[in-house]
Amino acid sequence: MKYNPFSLSGKFILVTGASSGIGKVVALECSKMGANVIITGRNKERLNETFQSLEKNENHLLIVADLSNKENLDSLVLQIPKLDGIVHCAAMLKKVPFKFLNEKSWAETIETNLYAPAILSQLLFKNNKINLNASIVFISSIASKVASFGNISYMASKGAINSLSRGMALELAPKKIRVNTIEPALIKTNLIGSIFSDEDLENYLKKFPLGRFGEPEEVAYAVIYLLSDATSWITGTIITIDGGVTLR
Repeated sequence: MKYNPFSLSGKFILVTGASSGIGKVVALECSKMGANVIITGRNKERLNETFQSLEKNENHLLIVADLSNKENLDSLVLQIPKLDGIVHCAAMLKKVPFKFLNEKSWAETIETNLYAPAILSQLLFKNNKINLNASIVFISSIASKVASFGNISYMASKGAINSLSRGMALELAPKKIRVNTIEPALIKTNLIGSIFSDEDLENYLKKFPLGRFGEPEEVAYAVIYLLSDATSWITGTIITIDGGVTLR
């Protein structure tokens, strides 16, 4: 076999939010690198589309689950094998100006973007479902440090994810479990059209030194890097993938 320090061959990798967007592409690219991929998400039909697109492997697994539902979480943990990697991609973004944020708005964003990945990670750890030398990767956002109108709850949730990942990295290091985070800027997925107007996108694009938005594959390649044995001495790190937009 040709030497490849970034291979995921034989590794069992869980990807949340795999029914669409970055999560879907992360799952596909991990399967191309030889991983046994366990995918989860709320939409059965779209999750099945992802599953059918994975590189053929009898060890792939599809589990429909709402990570904000405790029973779903418990069931998910029971069904999956011991893991070598976890990629937390599930997230939500609802643009609501600060003065209109209510308890429900806060709860929806924080529960999906922070509580769900935090509690899932904790359950997997407590149930001995994470292997020695495993790697956990959180998908955060440059919104954790770049302010924008109407995104305060999302910004807060992603800032909390950054802090969570660093705290977990420290506490799980004695178990040889690495925890890192990726902060993308705007990535071209099927979701951006429902969040931003064409005019907003056109104006925002002018701020990128590299002259374009990111592709989901570019996030997936960074995820593979952090999941692979090539990064066995990297933990508590935040990798920014932003086309240079935070330089300004």
